[in-house]
Amino acid sequence: MPSARKPVAQAPRIAIPLPHSSNLEYSQRVLPQYEKAVEEAGGEAVRIPLDRPRAELMKLMEGCDAVLLPGSRADVDPQHYGAEPDPRTNPADPQRETADRLLLRGADNLRKPVLGICYGLQILNVYRSGTLCQHVESTIDHTARDKTHRVRVEPASRLARILEVPSGEEIQVNTSHHQATSTVGDGLRISAKAPDGVVEALEGISPEHFVLAVQWHPERSLDEPASRAIFRALVEAARERQRELAGKFESLPR
Repeated sequence: MPSARKPVAQAPRIAIPLPHSSNLEYSQRVLPQYEKAVEEAGGEAVRIPLDRPRAELMKLMEGCDAVLLPGSRADVDPQHYGAEPDPRTNPADPQRETADRLLLRGADNLRKPVLGICYGLQILNVYRSGTLCQHVESTIDHTARDKTHRVRVEPASRLARILEVPSGEEIQVNTSHHQATSTVGDGLRISAKAPDGVVEALEGISPEHFVLAVQWHPERSLDEPASRAIFRALVEAARERQRELAGKFESLPR
């Protein structure tokens, strides 16, 4: 008898919450960029709506293999890190924050890979008990920044391996943010900084759990190898976690 064929592995499903609950024009404009980045890397993008009951959100999230937290027009509520709102801080988006926290909790419990981008880095850091600088220009000389700038990637970091950056070299990235990491959250470390001292990337300290966040927007520059490499790394980590979980279920007694 011919041997049974193994089922074809499903493309890793990457959960992406809508960027903003009330600014639908913004969400509809930017979300396809994240979806394209995931799909070109070999994953399947799964939209997570923000206006559904918590139980429905959790069911959607359970069927995903990884999490991508996109940028937003909102700012993280400063009350979450014990600060009073700066007058220049944008209004918070409670529905987006709820979805992100549910996604991060589930990712931590099952060690699902996480990628945060811009606001996604900031909510990850606050979720891990870190704090934010609410307006970068008020604390450092930020006037030299343009739409692009250089960042130095920490040697021996996960990010350096993903980008294949030689030790001590800098990379060029885009920029579109007015807030940044102040105190680094639990279980995270800095993996890139700009020359002005702004934290440009964070990553998890556990080698067994893929957690990476960048302050720039790689989804806007998919023509660059470094940007594509970030999304490929997320999808590959999701595929590996998919295999691990499948192996665990197959080994359970029947």
